[in-house]
Amino acid sequence: MRRRAGFKHGTKKSSALAGRGVSGAIHLRDPDCNGVELYRDRPQTEWPRNADGALAMVTNPLDLGALLREAPKE
Repeated sequence: MRRRAGFKHGTKKSSALAGRGVSGAIHLRDPDCNGVELYRDRPQTEWPRNADGALAMVTNPLDLGALLREAPKE
């Protein structure tokens, strides 16, 4: 639970939470103001597709609640 609580607290100062369809990213600033990106590729089976099957690239807000629900419970 401590890691999850720290993650929630750490994202309050994030510059961006993005879901790109094929991936998700959280952009943070460390105490020295360096940019840090936490990035996850999604499995191809989860990639958004058009009706014709072509890849549908999107940029949506990252669902932080869903991400936290997937985190391991301590």
